[in-house]
Amino acid sequence: MAEINTGGGGGKHDGGKVRSKKASTRVDMTPMVDLGFLLITFFILATTLSKPSSMTLNVPDKTKTEETEPIKASNVMTIFLGKDNKAHYIFGKAANEDPEVKTVGYGYEFRQALQENAKKVGGEKFVVVIKPTKLSTYKNMVDVLDEMAITKLKRYALVDQLTADEKKLLKDKAKLDT
Repeated sequence: MAEINTGGGGGKHDGGKVRSKKASTRVDMTPMVDLGFLLITFFILATTLSKPSSMTLNVPDKTKTEETEPIKASNVMTIFLGKDNKAHYIFGKAANEDPEVKTVGYGYEFRQALQENAKKVGGEKFVVVIKPTKLSTYKNMVDVLDEMAITKLKRYALVDQLTADEKKLLKDKAKLDT
């Protein structure tokens, strides 16, 4: 482990002075390195690695096409994801029918709007159409999907294009907000 070398020093020399023997110490670092690697190995094996969290998103099968009855506009809530962590939504009317556009923030406000409109329609008939705009962020989309899971709403659609009426509606809404 550690050893002390007692070589060379001391005795009378030319000047007649007596010098004491100097002890030089040398520490063997091999056990310290072994201990370090043992500690590193222990901590690597003892820690739990975080598992990636993901949400499941069910998509329809392309091979199966079923004829369904058209969805009434009165059962649909259309959500437009906007800038500054705000969402605009219309309920019960199409964009070309001059609907009232309401603005909410993500979180409690948004959840409240979903639950209120779902109660108005009643359960299985309620459909949510989610339309992200170019001003929205990926986080906004994840927040909306989280709210859909929290409120246990099963019928929703992700649509990546806005109609001309919807673009006009959002431009008018932006003019009102400024």
